[in-house]
Amino acid sequence: MSFVHSLFKNNFLEYASYVIKERAIPDLSDGLKPVQRRILHSLFEMDDGKFHKVANVVGHCMKYHPHGDMSIYEALVNLANTDLFIDKQGNFGNKLTGDEASAARYIECRMLPFARKVLWNPELTEYIDSYDGRNKEPKFFPAKVPLLLAMGAEGIAVGMATKVLPHNLLEVLEAMKASMNNETFSLYPDFIGGGVVDVSEYEDGLGKVHVRAKLNTKDPKRIIVEEIPFGTTTEKLIASIETAAKKGKFKLAAIHDYTTEKVQIELHLARNTYTQDVVDALYAFTDCEQSISVNLLVIRDNVPVQMTVTEIVHTHTQQLVSVLKQELELEARHLNDRLHARTLERIFVEERLYKLIEEMDTRETVQQAVHEGFFPFKKQLTRDVTDEDVERLLKIPIRRISQYDISKYRQEIREINKRLKEIAEHLKNLTEYALSYLDGLLQDAGKITGTRKTEIISFEKVDVREAAGRDLELSYDNDTGYLGTKVRGAKVMFQVSPYDRVLVVRKDGTYCVIPVPEKYFAGKGMMFCCLADKGVLEKYVITVVYQDKKKHLYIKRTKITQYLTNKQYELIPKGSRLLKLTTRKKAGFLVTYKPKPRLKILEETFAVSDYLVKGIRASGNRLTTKEAKSIRMVTAKGVEETGG
Repeated sequence: MSFVHSLFKNNFLEYASYVIKERAIPDLSDGLKPVQRRILHSLFEMDDGKFHKVANVVGHCMKYHPHGDMSIYEALVNLANTDLFIDKQGNFGNKLTGDEASAARYIECRMLPFARKVLWNPELTEYIDSYDGRNKEPKFFPAKVPLLLAMGAEGIAVGMATKVLPHNLLEVLEAMKASMNNETFSLYPDFIGGGVVDVSEYEDGLGKVHVRAKLNTKDPKRIIVEEIPFGTTTEKLIASIETAAKKGKFKLAAIHDYTTEKVQIELHLARNTYTQDVVDALYAFTDCEQSISVNLLVIRDNVPVQMTVTEIVHTHTQQLVSVLKQELELEARHLNDRLHARTLERIFVEERLYKLIEEMDTRETVQQAVHEGFFPFKKQLTRDVTDEDVERLLKIPIRRISQYDISKYRQEIREINKRLKEIAEHLKNLTEYALSYLDGLLQDAGKITGTRKTEIISFEKVDVREAAGRDLELSYDNDTGYLGTKVRGAKVMFQVSPYDRVLVVRKDGTYCVIPVPEKYFAGKGMMFCCLADKGVLEKYVITVVYQDKKKHLYIKRTKITQYLTNKQYELIPKGSRLLKLTTRKKAGFLVTYKPKPRLKILEETFAVSDYLVKGIRASGNRLTTKEAKSIRMVTAKGVEETGG
C-alpha cells in the first residue's frame, strides 16, 4: 500500500505542477501562457507579411503544443480578439454578442508589427526543446511591456486559479513611465465592452470590482442598454432580464436587440411602470451589475506567486531597461563587426593590398601576405585580422575596387561610427532612452487600443432586498394554522418580498424567524407575526402574560433583536402556558379573581408601562399572588375584544 500511496502522490504532484506551469497560469516574464507563446512563435516563423489560414497556423503550432488543435484554435481566436498582436481577416466572433468565430479553415490572420516590436528578438530569446525534441521553442519572450495587464488572463489549475482583468495599454505604458520616474500611479481595469466600474475594492489587483451596464434612462417608458459589463454578452444579458421579468421582479412589455458593432438593447416598460422604478431592479436581479473577484496569480522564477498590479509594473519597468540595454549592446556588437569588415575592405581596396597576392602560389602564402599587408594599418582596426576576414576579402568581386565603392565604404563607416556614438550615449542614459522608447510605443498603442472605454465611478451595490418590491401578500389561516404567500382564502397579514424574513410567535410560547414561506405550519391560534427586519423588530416591545406550572401569573416585556434563521427559541419558561401577548405600549391587563372569603377586590388592572423591558432570557415579574379566574386586555377606554 505504501508503494501505491507513493505512486499516486508523486504522479499527482507532477500532474498538478504541469497544469499550473504549462497550462493554466501565465508567466510573469512575458505575461503569456504556453499555448499563447507557441502561437505567437509560430506566427513569427510564418510571417511574410501576408495573411495565413488559421488552420495552417494551428497545424504549424502543433509542432510545439501537444494538447490538440481545438485548444490552439480557441486560444488563437481569444488572443486575436485582444487586438494587440494579431491582424484578423474573416469572422473571429463577437465578444459583445457571444457569437463564435468561423471554422479555422475560413479565417485568416497575420502578425502585427507591434508584436514584433515588443516581443520578438531571437538573439535575446532563450530556446528550449519542444515536447518531442524535434524543434526549439522560446522559454519566454523578452517582453518590453507587461502584456499580462494589457490582455488580462483567466485560468484554473490544481488547487489554485488566476483572474487578471484587462487594462488599457495606454494607461499601462503611462504607469511604466511613472514607475521609471519614481512617481506614484494608479492602474485600473478597462474593458472592450465599456460599461462602468467601481474600483473602490480593487486593492491593487487582489480585491474585486463592481461592473455595471451603461443605461440610457432619458425616456420614462424605455431603457436602452448602450454598454454591457465585463464577463457577460448581450445574449446572456437579455436572458437574465427575461428571467427576472418572468419572476415578477419588474414588468416589461418587450425587449428588442439592435446590437451590431455597438450594443443597443431596448427595454420597453409595461403600462404604469416607469424607468425610475425599474433601474435598481435591473442592477439587483440581472447581469446589468456584477461583482468580479480578482486574483493576480503568476508564475515567477518557476514558482506560482500572488502579486499586485504595482509590483508587476515595477518588475516590467526594470525588465524593459534590461532588455533595451541588451538590445543596444547587441546592436553595438553587430555594428563593430560591420565596422571592422568595412574598414578591412576599404584598406584592402584603397591601399591596393590585393596586389600583394599576385605572385603567391599557395593558399598559406596568400593568407600570410594579406596578414602582413595589414600590419602598417593596425591602429585603424578595432581588432586583429583573422583567417575568416582574409577569406572574405579574397572573395571581393573585381568591380568593388572602383572609386565609387571606396566612397561607399567611407560613407558606411561614418554612419556606423555615428550610430555607435548614439548607442554609447543611450547606454550612459538608459532611463531617458527607455522613456523615449515608451513614448514611441504610446503612439503605436494609441492607434491600436485608443483611450479608456470603461468609465470609473463610485456606486453602491444595489441590495436585492431593497430592490425587491413588497408586492406579495402574506396570509394566515387560523382554521388550518398555515402561514404563507400561497395560503388562499385567509386573512392577509401584510405585504412582503421574497427576500424578507418573518418573526412567528406560536401559541405554545416558542418563536422563530423564517424566510417568507409559501406555505408554513405556524400552528392554530398564532399569537404574533411581523417582518424580522432589524429596523422593524427594534420598534416592537413584546409583552406577554403567562402562567407557570403552579398556576401563578407572570408578566414579561422584552425585545427580539438577535436570532438565527429557522432556529426555534423559548419566549417563556419551558412548561409555562402563554395567555396573552401584545405589542401596545398603553395596554393593560384586567385580572378577575376567584371569589373567596375575606376577598374584597375581585378585579385588578395592571398597566404594561409599569414594568421594565428585560432581556429575552430573563424571567417575568409575578403579576399577583391571588388565584385568577380570567384575564383580559384593556385600555383606558375599557375592555379590548382581542389580545394580541
